[in-house]
Amino acid sequence: MISANHSNRRHSNWLIYNINDRFLERYSAYYQGVLHDLGCGEAPYKDYFLKYVDQYIAVDWAESMHKADFDIVADLNQVLPIVSETADTVVSLSVMEHLCEPQVMLNEAFRILKPGGAIILQVPWQWKIHEEPYDFFRYTPYGLKYMFEKAGFSSVCVEPQVGFRCV
Repeated sequence: MISANHSNRRHSNWLIYNINDRFLERYSAYYQGVLHDLGCGEAPYKDYFLKYVDQYIAVDWAESMHKADFDIVADLNQVLPIVSETADTVVSLSVMEHLCEPQVMLNEAFRILKPGGAIILQVPWQWKIHEEPYDFFRYTPYGLKYMFEKAGFSSVCVEPQVGFRCV
C-alpha cells in the first residue's frame, strides 16, 4: 500500500484511505514528468508521486485550511499563474467539490497539460458536508464527463472508486 502522510490511519475514515490508495496505484502508469497537484492540501501523497515523476508541484490557495508549503499559491477558481503546456500530469484529489467555479479548474488543468498529458481526478459522490463553508457540489458520472469534455479533454473515463461502471 501507499505510505501516505496521513496523521492517523486508524481514523474512522481508514477504509476510505485504503480505497484511495488502491485508486492511486491503479493509475500509476500516468504519473510522469512534471506533476501538478491542484488543491494539494497537506500534500499527503507527495512522496508517493515522487517515485514516478521528475518534479512534484504543490498548488493550493492561501486560505487553505491545510498547513503546508505550496510551490504555487493560487485560487483554483481563477486562471492559474502557470505557463500553458508545462505539466505532464495533473492530479486533483477530493478538491473539486470545494470549488465554487469547478469548470475554471478543469479548463485550467487542460491548458497547463502538455499534449498527451493526463489528469487523474477524484471527487466524492456521497459524502458529508466538510470543510464548510467551502463544500459546494457532488457530481454524477454524467456531470463529470460533460465538464471534462467542455474543458477540451477527450477519452474521458469516469468510474467509481469501488464498483463497476465506466461512463
